[in-house]
Amino acid sequence: MEGASQLVGTVGQLLGEEYRLLSRVGGEVVELRHDLATMNAILRMQPHDGVRSWLGRLLETLLPRHRLSSEIKALRARAIAISDRHARYGDALRRSPSPLLQNTTAPAPMMGVASEESSAHDGLLRSTGDNNPAEPLRLTGVKMQAETMIGWLTNDKEPHRSKMFPIVGFGGVGKTTLAMEVCKLLEDVFPYQAMVSVSQAFDPTKDIKALLDRVLQQIVKPKKEIDKGIKEEGTTLQGSDVVDKLKNFLDGKRYLIVIDDVWTRRAWEAIRAKLPADNKHDCQGRIIITTRIEAVATACCPNRDCILRVKPLNTADSNKLLLTKVFGSEDASYPSQLEAVMGSILKRCGGLPLAIVSIASVLAGHKSAESIGKWVRVNNSIGSLMESNPTLEGMRHIITLSYNHLPYELKSCIMYLSMFPEDYEIDTDRLLCRWIAEGLVPEKRGLTLMEVAESYLEDLVSRNMIQRYAGWHYDELCRVHDMLLEVMVSKSLESNFVSLLGGPYAGISYDRIRRLSIHGAVARTNKKAAGGRHGSRRHGSFQEMDVKHVRSLSTFVEAEPEAGHHSLQLLDQLGKFTLLRVLDLENCKEVTDKHMSSICRLYLLKFLNLKGTGITLVPPQVGKLEHLQSFDVRDTRVQELPQTMTNLEKLERIMSPEKAGWEPVWRLPQGLSNMKALRQVAGSFLGNDVQVAQELGELQQLQKLLIYMRRADSSDELLDMLAESLCKLSTLQALNIAEIGNEHGNLLNFLHRLQQPPRLLRYMRMFGGMEGSPPWVDSLVNLTVFEIANGVSIDTDRLFDALGNLPCLEVLLLWTVRYSGGLMVAGSRHIFPALRNFSMSLPYNTELREIQFQEGSMANLKTLIVRLGPNEVGMVGSKHLKNLKEVHITGPRNSRPFNCAIEELKAESASRPESSRFEVSVSYW
Repeated sequence: MEGASQLVGTVGQLLGEEYRLLSRVGGEVVELRHDLATMNAILRMQPHDGVRSWLGRLLETLLPRHRLSSEIKALRARAIAISDRHARYGDALRRSPSPLLQNTTAPAPMMGVASEESSAHDGLLRSTGDNNPAEPLRLTGVKMQAETMIGWLTNDKEPHRSKMFPIVGFGGVGKTTLAMEVCKLLEDVFPYQAMVSVSQAFDPTKDIKALLDRVLQQIVKPKKEIDKGIKEEGTTLQGSDVVDKLKNFLDGKRYLIVIDDVWTRRAWEAIRAKLPADNKHDCQGRIIITTRIEAVATACCPNRDCILRVKPLNTADSNKLLLTKVFGSEDASYPSQLEAVMGSILKRCGGLPLAIVSIASVLAGHKSAESIGKWVRVNNSIGSLMESNPTLEGMRHIITLSYNHLPYELKSCIMYLSMFPEDYEIDTDRLLCRWIAEGLVPEKRGLTLMEVAESYLEDLVSRNMIQRYAGWHYDELCRVHDMLLEVMVSKSLESNFVSLLGGPYAGISYDRIRRLSIHGAVARTNKKAAGGRHGSRRHGSFQEMDVKHVRSLSTFVEAEPEAGHHSLQLLDQLGKFTLLRVLDLENCKEVTDKHMSSICRLYLLKFLNLKGTGITLVPPQVGKLEHLQSFDVRDTRVQELPQTMTNLEKLERIMSPEKAGWEPVWRLPQGLSNMKALRQVAGSFLGNDVQVAQELGELQQLQKLLIYMRRADSSDELLDMLAESLCKLSTLQALNIAEIGNEHGNLLNFLHRLQQPPRLLRYMRMFGGMEGSPPWVDSLVNLTVFEIANGVSIDTDRLFDALGNLPCLEVLLLWTVRYSGGLMVAGSRHIFPALRNFSMSLPYNTELREIQFQEGSMANLKTLIVRLGPNEVGMVGSKHLKNLKEVHITGPRNSRPFNCAIEELKAESASRPESSRFEVSVSYW
C-alpha cells in the first residue's frame, strides 16, 4: 500500500507537467485528473492488485498522449498564425498605406503570427506622401520617435556603432506601424528593404530558412523599381544556400530589414547569426527589430541608447486619433454631449493606438448627440465587447498574445492583478507579499520566496505587461494597463480564478469562491439585476454566500453610505472565513476595534492589511496568528503594538503607524531577535534600550529599515551598539534613519563610525542633525537613491566627489540642508553617470548664492527640481544638461537672479531641436 501511494505521488508530479501540455487537448486532461482522484480514493479505501494493472495501462498511454498533444499544439499554433496574419495584415494590404507592403510576399504558414499593430496602420499614420526624410512628419503622437529612429539609422559618422535598432513596447502601442513608416520615409537612403514577421510559434531550427527566403524575395530589387512596376529579369544570386545568397547580394548595398514581433532571445540569436549586418565590416545595412520584451531588445542591442521605447499616446494625441477615425478630422467639431464619455473611453484606451482605432471603428456610425447611449454602452462594456464584437475581438487577441506567451507560473501572477480596480496604484511590496501568501510563488533552491517573487515581477515588467514607477518617498508602485486588465478579468472570471463583486461587477455571483474581491456596493436582495461590463449571472448578497472555501478577501469600497451598509454585512461575518490566508481591508473605514477579535481568530492568516481602517488598538491575541507574514496598520489610530508581536516568528513585514509629529507607535521591544524572519520594518522607534539595539543586529534577513530616534534617549553606549548592529546587517538594502524632537545637535554623527556599512544598500535617507555625509558612501556601488534632509550640514564639493562616480545612483535629493560656502558646482569631474533626478531645497538662512552645472556633469539628468528660499540665488549652466526633460523651479517673484535663471532655462529649451526641448515649470513664494 505504501509503495503504491509513493508511485501515485510520482505519477502526480509527472502529470503536473503533462497537464500544462495536455490542457488544450479537450477532455483528456479532465480524464487524467479524474484518474488521479480515483486512484487516491481507491488506495485509501480499497487497496488491491487491480490498481497496479490499471496504473500500468495509464502509464503506457501517457507517451502517445504526449505526442498527440504536441502535434495538436503545433498545428493549432500554425492555424492561429495564418488566421492572425490574415486578420492583421489584411487591412493594411487592402488600403496599401505604405508601398513597403504592396509587394510583400505572403509568409509561409510555418512562419506564424504577423505584427500586432498592422491593422491599425491606416488610422495611426497620416504621412505627407513625400519620401524625403527631411520633410516634417505628420504622425499622430510619434513624430519625435520617428525622427529619433531616422537619425539613428542615417548616422554614418560612427561606423562602429550598432547596426541593430530595437523598438520595444506593449502590444498595440504602434511599434510595427512606426517601423513601417520609417522604412517608407527612408526608401531613397536604403533602397533595398524587407519586412518579415516572427511569432510565438517560431522554431529556430525549422523556420529560419523560410524567414530568410522571405527576406531574399523582397530585397532582390530596389524598392523604387518595384513600386514603378519594373519587371525583374533573372536576377542571379550566387551562393549555395540562402545565407550565402543574402550575403553576396547585399554586399556593398544600403539595405534596411525589419524583423517584426520577436518573442524570445533564442529566436533572435538564431536570426542574427544568419543576417549579413552581424558582420562588423558591413557598414551599409541596418536592422530594425520590434518586440514586446525588454530582455529581447537588450539582447538585440546592448547599447541601451539605441533602443526606442514606444510609449502610449498622450491625452491630446489620443483625442486627435479618435476624432480622426470617428469624425474624419482631428479638428472636427462634435456634440458637446459626447465629451465626457469620450474622455472616459480614451482614459480606458490608455493611449494604445490599436485600442483607440478599434473602438473608433465601432463608434464611427454614431456621431450625433442622440448617439450618446451607444457611446455609454460601449464604454461600460468594453470587456464583454472584446469577447463578442468582431471589430474588437482582434484587439483582445493582440493583447492576449502577451498572456499566452507567459510561462505557466507567471500567468497566475498577472491574472492575480484582476483583483484590483482600474487605475489602482499597487504598492509592489503589497503585491509580492500577496503572491507569496496565495501560494503563487514556488520555492526555488538557493532563493527566498521574496527573491523569486521579485524575479517574477521583473519578468512581467520586462515584457511591458506591468508598469512600475516611483511613488511618494520613492516607494515602488505598479499598475496594469486598462485594456490588459479587461482581458485578465475575463480570463479570471472564466476560470473562476477570482470572484469580483460590486461596482462594475454588480449582479454576478459564483458557485464556489476562493478569491473574493469587493469593488463597490453589493445588493442585498435576490432579485435579478442588469450585469456590469462582464454580463450577469445569479444575483446574491453576503448572507447568501458560501464563504467556507474563501482563501483571500479584499475590499476596495469607497466610504459611501450605501456601500458602507453592505460592507458591514461582510465584516460582521469575518468569523466564517475560517480558511482565510489573505485579508486586505485597506482604507475600509468601517473596520473598527470590534472586528479585531474575529480577525485574531483567523489562525491561517499570512497577510493582514488594515492600513487606513478605523481601528484604534491591536489586541494581544494578534500574537496567536503564528503563520502571519505581512502586517500593515499604517494610517490608523493605533497608539501602540502589543509585546506579543515578538511571538510572530514568521513575520517578514511590519508597517506600523505614526502619531502626530512623526512619532512612531511601535517601540522596538526586547525579544526582537525572536522575529528572525523580519525582512521589512517601517515606522519603528528605537528608544533607550541598549539590548534592543544589540538584538537589531541579529535580524539577518532584514532588507528595509525605517527607524526613528530621539536625542534624549540616545546615550553614547546605545549609539555605539546601533552602529555595530548596522554593520552586521549584510542583507540591508534600504536604510532610513530619522531624528524626531526639537533638540539641536548632530545625533546622526554616529553613522560616521560604521566600520563596515551594508554593501547592498540601494536606498539611503538621513533626516536630522549631522556634520557632513558619512565618509563611506562612496563605497556603495549599488546605491540608487540618496537623500539627506533637515539639518544635515554639507560641503557640496566633498559630497559630489563621493557620489559623482557611483554607477547606479539615479536619484539625489538634498532637502533644507545647510550648505557651506557661497557656490555649488556640479563640475566636470562629477560625472553622475546614472543620475536621472536631482532635487534640492534651500533653507532660509543659506550662504549659497549660485548653482552651477559644468560641461560633463549630470549628462543623463532628466528631471531637475530646485526650491529656493528668499535669498538671492542664481543658477547657470543648463546648456550642459543635454538630456533634460523637465525643470521645476520655485523662488521669490522679485529676485533678479531667480528671474535670470528662469530666462536662461526657457531660452536654452527654445534653442534645442523640438525632440530635445524640456519643460520649465515655475512657481513663486
